[in-house]
Amino acid sequence: MKRLLALASLLLLLLAACSADAPAASTESTAAEATEQTAAPTEATAPEEAEDEELLFVHFIDVGQADCTLLKYGDTEILIDGGNAADGMTVTNYLYSLGVEELELVINTHAHEDHVGGLATVARKFTIDEIWASESPSYSSAFNSFSYYAQLQGVSIDYPEVGQTYTVDDLTLTVLGPVAEYDDVNNTSLVILVEFGERRFLFTGDMERDAEQDLLDSGADVHADVLKVGHHGSYTSTSYVFLRAVAPTYGVIHVGAGNDYGHPHESTISRLTDADVAIFRTDLMGSIAIGCDGEELVFFWDNGAEDPENWILDAA
Repeated sequence: MKRLLALASLLLLLLAACSADAPAASTESTAAEATEQTAAPTEATAPEEAEDEELLFVHFIDVGQADCTLLKYGDTEILIDGGNAADGMTVTNYLYSLGVEELELVINTHAHEDHVGGLATVARKFTIDEIWASESPSYSSAFNSFSYYAQLQGVSIDYPEVGQTYTVDDLTLTVLGPVAEYDDVNNTSLVILVEFGERRFLFTGDMERDAEQDLLDSGADVHADVLKVGHHGSYTSTSYVFLRAVAPTYGVIHVGAGNDYGHPHESTISRLTDADVAIFRTDLMGSIAIGCDGEELVFFWDNGAEDPENWILDAA
């Protein structure tokens, strides 16, 4: 319990640093917080037991109707997608607020602008060591812009094979998909499994039902504690059969308020609810951060007036 409280304190400090109006160190502050076992402590001073190097922080950055997630593990920072081109400075400012100076790995799940657009700005502002991207039947001008700035750094883009891994100590990223070729760019999304200790996070980009089924048919182990819900909560993704295989406890939806697509669709929310998944949404909750020590998960989000749907907090 002591380590869990320390983790909660440290995550509160990190998320507060990303907010223009930093929240007070209280469970009633504008940065909402919760864990699987207990509410976060009222004191936001991180004890020495919560060494940053031992913890994984997963930041689902609010970029509206787009995707952008930062993994921070000690001195290793990994960015998965970068929002739209207009989100470039939002993303870079968020990274600056966390003290990010270099990105060890940048992953572009697929070539649509709402996933790759902001990465051109990221590539102009930060040194990047390695880039993964999916092969696509067509590349957007936004992808070409990102590729241009990557080339200026002398960084080539790697199109990883299924099974390729990236490992730093206890953190491992594994490419699970795509397992076939597709004409639909959404289905070319890289599927990334993040493993840290006993915990698993699954990122599926905008993968839709056909590719979900192909992935399951390939025998991939997609089980995860946290699912980044595919395609902004569209009805075209997160089928019942895929959801049963993943069996997540938590689902995070990158989605913009009042978007033109009606995301997240009611049918997707219904499927997640039927599966008892606690639903976190950036349109309602702002940026969402998860701290993990390999066992426990601690959640924080910007808008304390909103709670996750289907959220059940066990009393300690």
